[in-house]
Amino acid sequence: MNRNSTRGIWLMIATVFTFAMQDGFSRHLAETYNTLMVVMIRYWVFAAFVLILALRQPQTLAAIRSRRLHWHMLRAVLLVGEICVVVYAYTLIGLIQSLAIFTVCPLFVVAMSGPILGERLSLKRWLAVGFGCIGVLVLLRPGASGFGWPMLLPVASAFMFALYSVLTRLTTRDEPFFAAFFWPPIIGAGLMTVIGLPHWQAISPRDWIYMACYAAISVLSNWLLQKTYQAAEASVVQPFAYLQIVFISGIGIVIYGEALNTQMILGTVLVVLAGLYALTQARQEASA
Repeated sequence: MNRNSTRGIWLMIATVFTFAMQDGFSRHLAETYNTLMVVMIRYWVFAAFVLILALRQPQTLAAIRSRRLHWHMLRAVLLVGEICVVVYAYTLIGLIQSLAIFTVCPLFVVAMSGPILGERLSLKRWLAVGFGCIGVLVLLRPGASGFGWPMLLPVASAFMFALYSVLTRLTTRDEPFFAAFFWPPIIGAGLMTVIGLPHWQAISPRDWIYMACYAAISVLSNWLLQKTYQAAEASVVQPFAYLQIVFISGIGIVIYGEALNTQMILGTVLVVLAGLYALTQARQEASA
């Protein structure tokens, strides 16, 4: 393993750790204040961050110019929806269960890559998707007494983020990556301002500190993710993204008193194994 790959792996671990911290703050804030307002403030800070990055580009207008602005608008709507839905899910079913179900997202990406990107999907990769769906059914247990509609929220969130990710790959095929990185938070900030301002609530001084930490960690996590993919190929670092469920479990258990059970562990293991198998197959097919 070369030095860049090692650096990329450590960056990915740091990235998912900061994402887990971000989720921990978002659960506390969304339980106390309206979810839409919390996400709106996060978007304000994120939009300011990408504006600063744009101004540091050698040619700002050229860096953000895009012929696919309509796709970026759709991506922005998907990302706004995904964040709002998953943060709301944290308040209803907790961090651990929400993220365990959300781990199906990479398998949604695999399934969408064929019809949207025109990629040829082997039977083995389709089997991985099916195996992962079994894991999700273990997590959801439809028909059981503990099943309720809030458990479908992480599924919807995972689907939206998967579609967002596939459209990102589509838009960056013939355009620089920065435009695809720039427009969703800018458009999303405008959209969330319209949606979130009517739900404004007074924030206590202590929670302003939490809100500042939440926004700062949101910026840091996205910056680390960008650095991760600059340091190493996605296929090298992606398996380590699953460590987020480990970090989330620690936060959920220690801070929020959440509990793990056999059903959650088994379902998560099935989904993660399916995702890793699909990633391995994609890597082998690309090198063949």
